[in-house]
Amino acid sequence: MDVLADVLAALRVGTPVAAYTEAHAPWGLRFDHVTGAAFHVVLQGSCRLTPLPGGAVFEPVELGPGDVALLGRGVPHALESAPGTPLVDFRPTRPSPGTPFGRVSLPGAGTRSTIVCGAYRLHRHRPHPLLRDLPDVVHLPAVPGRHPSLRALVQLLGDELESRPPGAAVVAPSLVDALLVYMLRAWLHETARPHGWSAALADPVTAPALAAIHGEPAHAWTVEQLGAAAGLSRAAFARRFTAVVGEPPLAYLTRWRMTLATRLLRDTDKPLGQVASAIGYGSAFAFAKAFRREFATTPGEYRRATLADSREPPPG
Repeated sequence: MDVLADVLAALRVGTPVAAYTEAHAPWGLRFDHVTGAAFHVVLQGSCRLTPLPGGAVFEPVELGPGDVALLGRGVPHALESAPGTPLVDFRPTRPSPGTPFGRVSLPGAGTRSTIVCGAYRLHRHRPHPLLRDLPDVVHLPAVPGRHPSLRALVQLLGDELESRPPGAAVVAPSLVDALLVYMLRAWLHETARPHGWSAALADPVTAPALAAIHGEPAHAWTVEQLGAAAGLSRAAFARRFTAVVGEPPLAYLTRWRMTLATRLLRDTDKPLGQVASAIGYGSAFAFAKAFRREFATTPGEYRRATLADSREPPPG
């Protein structure tokens, strides 16, 4: 079971948006209405990533050619050619309303920089530990020999968006879609911690238990069964899972089931009884009760609210 792919499939909402940005110094762009996870890929030139007043506080990051930055929480931020440059709102032009790819042009007499700026809309009701563990800014510098797959993807994406060859409208969305996976892979590879989601996917105890939960979320798992999958006793397994993941095994199972429920309510018209069965509840009533306990709303109210949200314009 590919747990990372399963998590991302459940968290992603709609399609990502992006814009090819060409800016000539001096310039500054303000990103203060990101509703998902923002990302920036510097293709040429350089810029400075800085926090905006009133938002999360992080140290400014200098970005150079090939550098990638992921702001998993979508915190308000700015890109600027130099400190103190006046900022303008990021407002890409699009060929038609609803088109996920646009362009931004900032004319000037100074040095030229080209950047791909975009965002992924993510489901944030009771965030998954993957999102909880992400720092405000993940900076992946372009170091030779480091994350070659990510570097190759960045090059392909830049070529498609800059030159717009025939078929770019089909290829570019797929590349942006894959970019999130490559950024998270790189972050997980570089994050060596004894606790948290990055540790959980590699831990010999928690990884098989997570694979079991994600592989059969409707199964009536017990702590003993999950511990057996990891080769530990009930008590030893529960302690290890809680320490690494940050919550007990059955609490995570409930969290994941509710995450799947929100996806089914959002993306399908399945009756509540079918949604309940798909995630391991014996009746629509039992499911609705558990759902209300987690989200303080009913499944029907949630479905109607997400349908209204889907009609909003995409982020960025």
